[in-house]
Amino acid sequence: DPQTGEIRQAQIFVAVLGASSLTFAMGSFGQRLPDWIEGQTRALSYFGGVPKAIVCDNLKAGVVKALWFEPTLNQTFAAMAEHYDTTILPTRSRKPRDKGKVEGAVLIVERWILARLRHRRFFNLTDLNTAIGGLLEELNHRPMRHIGKSRRQLFEEIERAALTPLPGEPFEYAEWKTAKVHPDYHVEVDKTFYSVPHRLIGRRVDVRLTYRAVEIFQDHTRVASHVRRSQRGGHVTVNEHMPKAHQRYANMTPASLIKMAARIGVNTATLVERMMRERPHPEQGYRSAMGIIALARRYERDRLEAACERALVINAISYSSVSAILKSGLDR
Repeated sequence: DPQTGEIRQAQIFVAVLGASSLTFAMGSFGQRLPDWIEGQTRALSYFGGVPKAIVCDNLKAGVVKALWFEPTLNQTFAAMAEHYDTTILPTRSRKPRDKGKVEGAVLIVERWILARLRHRRFFNLTDLNTAIGGLLEELNHRPMRHIGKSRRQLFEEIERAALTPLPGEPFEYAEWKTAKVHPDYHVEVDKTFYSVPHRLIGRRVDVRLTYRAVEIFQDHTRVASHVRRSQRGGHVTVNEHMPKAHQRYANMTPASLIKMAARIGVNTATLVERMMRERPHPEQGYRSAMGIIALARRYERDRLEAACERALVINAISYSSVSAILKSGLDR
């Protein structure tokens, strides 16, 4: 870190093609799922095509259960394989011979790339990967001793034609999560609440998160889609997801309700403002605020103002409190 001087270890992702031994390598900060998927997609882009199968390590980020006959993949990793129309074949735990080709490539990368970079200092991953990329090209164009041809030559002669073309768009990284629909027909995703059709209240749904979007699925059918908020917090609500009784408040805002209350008086406006501000979500106070304003049709404005003033003094910020004050005459 150029500001603090803190040293952070980088890790190297290595991939190799089976026939030509064309090798790819890149640096990352860890082995989390985003690092793993980025390594896979950048390797396929570097090779310029997709093999029929990817034999991979069984790290926890990508492989949920490393069973030999029926491995279970992480949903994002499985979606990546589907996008590229290839098969994922995880190796067994502690069986390096299952991936002997790439084990050998790791040793070569250590000797021909990492050893040559060991005395250099890098301040970001981009600079590190630029340096790795230059040495990688050198490695892939160097003639192999026992064959007399380079990895790149062999790839062009025997392997490029065997790869299927890359899809038109690169894979978009997405995470999958499960969530329960709250009583207010929203699900919590990354500290933000997104609406779903109200009929799903209490049900469990699958949530697909990309950099730009939040998609919500129920029984493999997409039931909602939202633009992902860049900032945490708040609610993102689609009017059609609301019950009919809630839709009448959809076009209201805290400002418009406070403005309506201000026509009655300062105390009424202050009470309505606090009623929405002190709730986790302002819309939760809309009906209560409308109830307060509606009391002006049953009681004189001066009485409603006095009742709101008393409610503020005793910190009873609710419709039921103001209504009770008016009914019992405590405003007088």
